[in-house]
Amino acid sequence: MAKQTAHKPEDFAMRSLNYAKDQFEDVIGQTERYVRQNPGQALVYAFAIGYVLNRLPVGRLISGVLKLSVTALKPAILIYGATKLYQAANDE
Repeated sequence: MAKQTAHKPEDFAMRSLNYAKDQFEDVIGQTERYVRQNPGQALVYAFAIGYVLNRLPVGRLISGVLKLSVTALKPAILIYGATKLYQAANDE
């Protein structure tokens, strides 16, 4: 019979990390080859992507998410406190 070995979570994490690292290095290598073969087109793409990223309202999005989370946090704390008070009252 074949003996099955249990894989440790650390082994899985290291294999996943190595795989991701290899994939990232492959993408970087492909990008470098493309830029060396088509420098003008790569420069146009870089400017276009930079312009689009500059125009995105990233600051507003982040501030909106923070405001929403603070607004939602207040009722959550109230509900948590009420639950703890109810539990304390039932324990006595």
